[in-house]
Amino acid sequence: MCTYRFKSFTVAVFSVFFLLFAMPGLAQEHGHEGQPAEHKEAAHGEKEKLNIGEVIFEHVLDGHEYHFFGVSVPLPVMVWSKEKGFKVFMSSAFHHGTQPHEGYMILTNHSIAEMGLDPKQFKNEEIYAVGADGKPDTAIKVYDFSLTRNVVQMFLALTLFVVLMLSIAKRYKSGVGVTSAPKGSQSLLEPVITFVRDEVAKPNLGHKYEKYLPYLLTVFFFILINNIFGLIPGSANVTGNIAFTAVLGLISFVVILFSSNGHYWQHIFNPPGVPLGVKFILVPVEFLSVFIKPFALIIRLFANMVAGHIIIICLISLIFIFGQLNPAAGWGASPLSIGFTVFIYLIEVLVAFLQAFIFTMLTAVFVGQAFEGEHHEEAHARH
Repeated sequence: MCTYRFKSFTVAVFSVFFLLFAMPGLAQEHGHEGQPAEHKEAAHGEKEKLNIGEVIFEHVLDGHEYHFFGVSVPLPVMVWSKEKGFKVFMSSAFHHGTQPHEGYMILTNHSIAEMGLDPKQFKNEEIYAVGADGKPDTAIKVYDFSLTRNVVQMFLALTLFVVLMLSIAKRYKSGVGVTSAPKGSQSLLEPVITFVRDEVAKPNLGHKYEKYLPYLLTVFFFILINNIFGLIPGSANVTGNIAFTAVLGLISFVVILFSSNGHYWQHIFNPPGVPLGVKFILVPVEFLSVFIKPFALIIRLFANMVAGHIIIICLISLIFIFGQLNPAAGWGASPLSIGFTVFIYLIEVLVAFLQAFIFTMLTAVFVGQAFEGEHHEEAHARH
């Protein structure tokens, strides 16, 4: 039975990823609907080469619409500029960057190339004000408050997290899980909560673990839910966005600083038992480590989550790369490429849990180091 379920799951993942990543390749092969007739004729005469970099960035970076199996789901655009005022409309009004709307337009790599714009000056998926010549005007400052893929998905993850935890808390208040065995989602999440408490909070925070446990659990589940959401084909890779991980790292940095004491800073600026000559080298290193710790949290989560998605896209893209060389080669590479894709996808499921655990564990370790002097004082008092 387990073998049958695993095979069914493998076939499902195979189908989903094949359909998902086939659409961008087909779209690039046949061109865009908004192209002029001469571009379409050129596309028929000479097959356009697959741009792997563009496909990767389309799936990894943020955007103003979702793509599910070739179907675009537009998201709200909210922009303001002093010259053109505040505008609210759906991103579909831009027609994939081919047309301006209400004095604004969104640029894509394709529209930047068609207009002959400098790709160093104009960015992909950025909204610009349109000047009198009908081209984007960088002199007009545009403030973008749009609900992008990352923002929408983060709100969805937050809503799911809050609803799930409030429902579980309500059950505990009613006595379910206290006077009787936990039921439903309680039985699923209670071992995870207990694990974070016993294996992460208590060993690193000691008697203060209850003070920090709510924050550690919030960080763990929030990262975990966003990691799992990012594995859904067509969704946004929120934890693979450096801005998202940077905010989490800065919050942990603030928690670490507010948890520190005089003993902690004394060991940084005046390490005991260290010769004076060595202190000139050790003190700057120790001071930099205060900022390196949150930076390590930011980069580790970002790099691990974005790397897996890039590998999966590259493996799927091998089918179309070989297919452009020879159709038979494309079909021959398909089983091997999709087999490795399924394998990496299963690893990504493990990484989703592992990275949430590592971020939470390191945060607890760094916070525990910030007030570690109190442990020595308590041990000395007991002695």
